[in-house]
Amino acid sequence: MANAITVGRLLLLFVGIGLLYTTERWSLVLAWVSLLVVFAGDALDGIVARRRGTTSVFGAVFDIAGDRVVENALWIVFADLGLIGVWAPLLVMTRGFLVDGLRSVGLRAGRTPFGERTLARTPVTRFLTASRTMRALYGIAKLMAFLFLAGVVAEREVGFPVLGWLFRDPVPVTVGWIVVYGTIVLTVVRGIPVLVDAWPYLRARPEELAMERADRESPTA
Repeated sequence: MANAITVGRLLLLFVGIGLLYTTERWSLVLAWVSLLVVFAGDALDGIVARRRGTTSVFGAVFDIAGDRVVENALWIVFADLGLIGVWAPLLVMTRGFLVDGLRSVGLRAGRTPFGERTLARTPVTRFLTASRTMRALYGIAKLMAFLFLAGVVAEREVGFPVLGWLFRDPVPVTVGWIVVYGTIVLTVVRGIPVLVDAWPYLRARPEELAMERADRESPTA
């Protein structure tokens, strides 16, 4: 069920992206609502997986892959629409490729991105990368940043109904841009601990990784 939610999020994402390139008020507002649902689904799939007891390595990796698609696609789209510089999607994509590549090394040793076998090796890195608090904060930051950018597009093109002042008046607009760039900073900051935690696995020999994986998967471990 959780994986189905992730697939649904991705499908809705591309529907929303297509609507962002239209010039009708109703379609731009619908694009904004679509992004809201996409990010609400990000929280929902994790809740469903935990309550149903269906959490798995595949589910965790698939969820991260889905998040990467959402983030990278939206940063690229908003750069293409002229709201942010192309450096933003390039930075986020580079960070994502490095982090996911290093996490794949950890998977060979039985380490998962989150959960009991998380790659994080210290309380600090565990908090930054795997804690529910930080993941929730990051999710909220992305939600606010992308909804703000989508709202700016709609307000610029046709005027956003009712909530237009959020994307037009100086104070909320200033706050919105702080959230946007703060989200990019948070993205980079959350990636650094993965580089630190994965370093021992980069130096380990294949047989050492296999041995650690076997120890972790042993019933007596």
